[in-house]
Amino acid sequence: MLRTPADGTRLRILAWLGEPGTAERGLTADDVAARLGVSRPAALTHLRLLDSLGLLRPAGDDGGPRYRRDEIRLAEVTRLFEKGW
Repeated sequence: MLRTPADGTRLRILAWLGEPGTAERGLTADDVAARLGVSRPAALTHLRLLDSLGLLRPAGDDGGPRYRRDEIRLAEVTRLFEKGW
């Protein structure tokens, strides 16, 4: 979890997923790749890592899963860091 890229890519993905519209719709790996200007495999790597940490919830399979934030898990992690973990 602490292996964050220097450019903050995963934080940007989480922030983007919190925006109105995107939060409801979710994002595919293709969406992330296009927005960030990275390859689809690179986008998938970021999404899968966030998913493995429990910060995202994938759903659906038509053209690949759409990822949404897991707001409960994000709140738990935020509280841990606020407590100085």
